[in-house]
Amino acid sequence: MPLPSSSVPGTAEADAALAALDTRRSVPPMQLGLPAPDQPTLLRMLRSAVRVPDHGKRVPFRFLAIRGAARDALGERLAVRSLQRDPEASDAVIAKDRARFSHAPLVVTVVARLGPDEKIPEQERLLSAGCVCFALLQAAHALGFGAVWLTGWAAYDAEVARWLGLAPDERVVGFVHIGTPKLHVPERDRPDPRELLSDWIPA
Repeated sequence: MPLPSSSVPGTAEADAALAALDTRRSVPPMQLGLPAPDQPTLLRMLRSAVRVPDHGKRVPFRFLAIRGAARDALGERLAVRSLQRDPEASDAVIAKDRARFSHAPLVVTVVARLGPDEKIPEQERLLSAGCVCFALLQAAHALGFGAVWLTGWAAYDAEVARWLGLAPDERVVGFVHIGTPKLHVPERDRPDPRELLSDWIPA
């Protein structure tokens, strides 16, 4: 049975869908401004972002939105924590940490929910949460926003995890900064899939 025309590569619908994937860019947080997605728009993005492979239907992820004054409050805590981690940190480093969450108007923290599971390996659940980060980037792009997926030391720090209210079996997979791009982000070099693809031939 032939495939529906909308599923055949080269049709207008397929080309538009692939163009949305091909034109996505990571936008630096300092280049993300207002407006941010409002709550209904954010929920629409997340509705697409959660459509990821999820072996066993574990839903091994959740979200924390950091916006408004909470961004600066978290930045002040990061500045203090940064100095605790490295008492010799320069003023520039401390200033960078203080402003880390203050540029983009919205930061969505993607949290992986892990812990013991008799059937589904932790690695698979962690990868599902990672897929959510990328799907959220694509959803933001599709709706005309810019976004970038970042981690940094704050994603792996136990004190930061405590501030964010993470359980012992949870971890930050990424901070997805979202806003309206202030400038056009140029394309960068991408790998050539022809150099990455090979056929497995049994010995």
